[in-house]
Order: sequence, then C-alpha cells, then structure tokens
Amino acid sequence: MSARLIIMGPQGSGKGTQAARLAERLGVPAISTGDIFRANVKGGTELGNQAKAIMDAGDLVPDSLTNAMVRDRLAEADTAEGFILDGYPRNAAQVEALDAVLAERGVTLDAVVELSADRDELLARLARRAVVEGRADDTEEAISRRLAIYAEQTAPLTDAYAERGLLVAVDGIGDVDDVTERLMAALASRVG
Repeated sequence: MSARLIIMGPQGSGKGTQAARLAERLGVPAISTGDIFRANVKGGTELGNQAKAIMDAGDLVPDSLTNAMVRDRLAEADTAEGFILDGYPRNAAQVEALDAVLAERGVTLDAVVELSADRDELLARLARRAVVEGRADDTEEAISRRLAIYAEQTAPLTDAYAERGLLVAVDGIGDVDDVTERLMAALASRVG
C-alpha cells in the first residue's frame, strides 16, 4: 500500500497518536520533525550539530535547516512507498520546500489530514498530558502561545491544501480507536 500524507492540527489534537496508528495500518513510516531533529543530533550529523547549537542557544531551528533534514529523511529507503509527516510543514515556506522535494522524487501527496478539536478540549488534553508525562513545557501560558502560533502560521496552510483538493478534515474528539476509524474511512478513496 502506498500513502503520502501530512497530518495537521493544533497541539493536543492527537496528531502524534494518530500518525503512529495510521503508519501501522498503512505500512509507511510516521515522520515527525522532532524525531528527525533528535536522530540528527544523536547521530552527530552536520545538520544535527547545527541544529543542536541553535536549540542549545534557545532559538528555533530555521526553515532552511528543517527543510534540509526533511529532504534527507524523505530520501531514505523506508519512504519509497510513502510516509506520514507530522509537524511539517508548519508555514508557507516549508510547503514550498516540501513541494520541491516531492517534485524531485516524482511523487505527490495523497492527502492532508486536519484533525480538529475545540480549544477547551485541547486545553484539557494538554493539561492531562502535562500531569501524566510530567511535561514542564505544558504550562497554560505556553500552551496558549503554541495554539496562537498554530492559528497564525499553520492553520492557513489548510486553506492552501483545500484549494489543491488534498484536505481531509476529521473530528479529533472522542475515543482514540473511533478517531482512527474515522481517519481510515476518510482516507479510503485516497490511499492504496
């Protein structure tokens, strides 16, 4: 089965959980930018060393470096039949970079999934995650800031993907298994 997907949604919408479940069902890797950063840093790659220096200084990794890491990851053999990108692209410049990478490979996206959840549900989920996982970065202020950044920079990408006929909107509220089944049903005509 082949599937080239992006999964989008605000923090707390279940992207990581659902990306992993879809990856298992579809037989393609789930790829998050966080995982790519960690692998490059741990592997001591040139890109990883550059990213580590930037992150250690408390700065955000620039698009140019993120795009290069994603390009390298998508060139790996396990992505030949597809992938699920989680957390990328986050802005219009990254969309352009991804378009170029896919064009170089002669492939296109099958769909862009947007998981939706209302703000109160997102805040409740993230508060629970902070307690369960002991995440110090999940303060109410930090969560509100990340949700605002998503709304400003990433949410508008869904309009662009909708114009291309790629957007599949799925309700991210409910039992994890139910959300997975809604995703599979929504993607049934697009992957395979």
